[in-house]
Amino acid sequence: MTEAPVLAGGCHCGALRYEARGEPFHATFCHCADCRRVAGAPVVAWFSVARAEFRVLSGRMRLYASSPGVERGFCGDCGTALTYATDTAPGEIDVTTASLDDPARVPPWDHVRFADRLPWVVPGDGLRRFPGTRGEG
Repeated sequence: MTEAPVLAGGCHCGALRYEARGEPFHATFCHCADCRRVAGAPVVAWFSVARAEFRVLSGRMRLYASSPGVERGFCGDCGTALTYATDTAPGEIDVTTASLDDPARVPPWDHVRFADRLPWVVPGDGLRRFPGTRGEG
């Protein structure tokens, strides 16, 4: 029997460490304005795991209710954006791919909220692009 992969990561200052177990899913680049603002970046790479498979190993993750039903986790010391969780998908949590110790292990599969992208972000990766969420087509 194959053991589920363990993905380890943490914040910039090292105060917070986490692990995510199980197969990652929904690996994506998100172009929405909220993700851009919390990360201070033109696009943010995320992956999802079952919420029960994510745990903070050291430090304390602070939570911010960024909109109704949405909670974003970050390091209270350095501000690194780490997680996104929503009431509409209670069994999963999204984790910032670049906060992994080895982000290359979870490459994005697609782009979501592509209609919201900044006009000077022109991906040449050939990945599928969804104007909104995957569910919106």
